[in-house]
Amino acid sequence: MLRVTRLTDYATVVLTVLAARPDVVLSAPELAERAGLEPPTVAKVLKPLAAAGLVSGFRGANGGYRLARPAEAISLIAIVEAMEGPLGMTECSISGGQCGIEHSCGVRANWRRINDVVADALRGISLAQMLAPPQPPVRGQMTAQLAQA
Repeated sequence: MLRVTRLTDYATVVLTVLAARPDVVLSAPELAERAGLEPPTVAKVLKPLAAAGLVSGFRGANGGYRLARPAEAISLIAIVEAMEGPLGMTECSISGGQCGIEHSCGVRANWRRINDVVADALRGISLAQMLAPPQPPVRGQMTAQLAQA
């Protein structure tokens, strides 16, 4: 099964809490409470999010975190890559030389095409859109995108 890690999911939840109140600086405990997560978990996701430039941290008595840029400018691919590194459906989707059958593999190019479609889909969804109620999926949309790639 292909899925993002639990920490990436939690990072998205924390970021949506910040996106809902973009002008407010929230402490890690406040974020934990609003997100329904444990404070150590929130602290764990804030480090890579800050390192990736998605959140800004402020020290002091009124310190905390807020989005480093508008929610519209933060894509889901940026969140996934901040938490997990480059998106790769398979090892050879990221870089060559890591697979023993790479020189004779007949599916590598297709995995790269699929990787690109998934990355484009994540790139096309912003954090701001994650705040909105979900829209019903368009039937066959992903299948059509794969066929075009």
